[in-house]
Amino acid sequence: MPRPEVLERITEAETEADDIVAEAKEDREQRISEARKTAEELREEAEEEARELEETRIAEAREEIEAEREEILAEGEKEREQLESRAEENVDDTIEFVLDQFTEEVHAQT
Repeated sequence: MPRPEVLERITEAETEADDIVAEAKEDREQRISEARKTAEELREEAEEEARELEETRIAEAREEIEAEREEILAEGEKEREQLESRAEENVDDTIEFVLDQFTEEVHAQT
């Protein structure tokens, strides 16, 4: 093979190698860009899922708190009714006691 052909083949091979390297770099940059895009999408999805989970947990906590509040109010109402009932039962006894005390005081002064 003559020298000029050898040089031409070497030059072609170098050009082809440069093209392959350039193509590989482009491919690498494209893959990196796609990977970044995918990572960003995954991050956004994860953040959205976290927000939804947070909202769900907050709603559940509010429901639990409301149920507990209703239970406390019902217990308080029941206790109030019991106290009123006992107080009403004691009214007559209290009146009688006060009248007795008053009568004793009046007799003690006479």
